[in-house]
Amino acid sequence: MLSVRNVSKSFGGLLAVDRCDLSVKEGSIVGVIGPNGAGKSTLFEIISGFLRPDLGSITFQGQEIVGLPVHRIARAGIIRTFQIPRALNRMTVLDNLMLGPQNQAGERIWNAALCRGTVRSEEISIRDKALVVLELFDLQSMKDEYAGSLSGGQKKLLEMARSLMADPKLLLLDEPFAGVNPSLSSKLIQRIKELRDKGLTIMIIEHGIPYVVELSDEIYVLNKGAVMAHGTPQEVVSDKRVLEAYLGDGR
Repeated sequence: MLSVRNVSKSFGGLLAVDRCDLSVKEGSIVGVIGPNGAGKSTLFEIISGFLRPDLGSITFQGQEIVGLPVHRIARAGIIRTFQIPRALNRMTVLDNLMLGPQNQAGERIWNAALCRGTVRSEEISIRDKALVVLELFDLQSMKDEYAGSLSGGQKKLLEMARSLMADPKLLLLDEPFAGVNPSLSSKLIQRIKELRDKGLTIMIIEHGIPYVVELSDEIYVLNKGAVMAHGTPQEVVSDKRVLEAYLGDGR
């Protein structure tokens, strides 16, 4: 589904991503781990179009996406979350979700005036879908609460729920477990597995290695911007180079 080939990105004299190669199979969960400063978030920024690489190619379902604006990459089916949730705090939880779907008829002012029936029908359909998604993440009881009143962990759930409203083909999760308590983390693991089982393809950046090991079909390890290791979770966690990258070589 996704192919990243020879991608590099520098910021001044700092090489953040160094000739990175990775691929993602449809219907899989792929984890990306690495110590702080390894280039994980920069790689996500590049894949989702927020940054343009200095060189390299990225194809999504056979289409080159390097150079496309963010909204076109999103419409192609790549939707991402962020390390720090970006909830609209003064809107309700339900309204946050209802903003998620792309190309809504009501976004065009002439439709609001000339096609009120169509706009209203679509709005009802989106609301019904949002209620189903909220139930999936156990947020239905908070649908009328302001998003700003949610805990940090609940905002993580809200952001993932809102991303699903855009019908992603590939979902990029940027540190979904950061700041989430163990109870919510267990719930989040189950939801991510359910999404994969329904056919959604997922990439995860995460510092919490146990979460990635439990969820991922494959794991890539970045270190100093380059892919240092790749394989199954069992292969990666038993690789001495990975331990050295995180903990030092002990010498």
